[in-house]
Amino acid sequence: MPKVLVIGGHGKIALLAAPLFVDRGFAVTSLIRNPDQTPDIEALGAQPLVRDITGLTPAQWDDLLSGFDVVVWSAGAGGGSAERTYAVDRDAALAVVDSLERLRDAGGAPRYINVSYLGATTHSVPEDDSFHPYAEAKKTVDDRLNSTTGLDYVILGPAALTSDPARGFDYPSSGLPREKTKTSRELVAQVIVELAGREKLPENHTVEFVDGDRPVREIRA
Repeated sequence: MPKVLVIGGHGKIALLAAPLFVDRGFAVTSLIRNPDQTPDIEALGAQPLVRDITGLTPAQWDDLLSGFDVVVWSAGAGGGSAERTYAVDRDAALAVVDSLERLRDAGGAPRYINVSYLGATTHSVPEDDSFHPYAEAKKTVDDRLNSTTGLDYVILGPAALTSDPARGFDYPSSGLPREKTKTSRELVAQVIVELAGREKLPENHTVEFVDGDRPVREIRA
């Protein structure tokens, strides 16, 4: 039974992904910060793991990640202060990449699925915009991942997230009308589980997608 760790296990996407993982035969561990969320995780068939990802040492990260076949980053500060956003969305995420590289050098790292957003590495959000810390954090992490070698990873780039039911996916293009440049959280969860179930993640390390009519099983390999 493959083992998957979902970092940010009580986020909206993670809560949708956990039962899909269970249905696919994965043993799911959902990392959460608040112990009060434990019953929600257990109700999905996942194992809760309470940790503060902003306080883990490099050795603790290595010990944690080494026990899994797949690691999913779906954590986020959820807005609030810029300091908290940088601590979670940038610094903790960078600590994961550092750990994956150490595990690679020690003999093998788990596959890594990083949930980002469409166009993160080319963002032009001005510094006085409240979205800037998040955009800058995601760009920093995505650029860091793309500078690595020897890791089996993928960066997911959904568009503006919605709570709509998933119908399928499409690839973004300039020809798509504005109303189709959105991505259902349910679709993101389906893409995560689809890719995690494959023997190898896509060679094109960034997969951007929006709502559409294509079945998720066809997302590029």
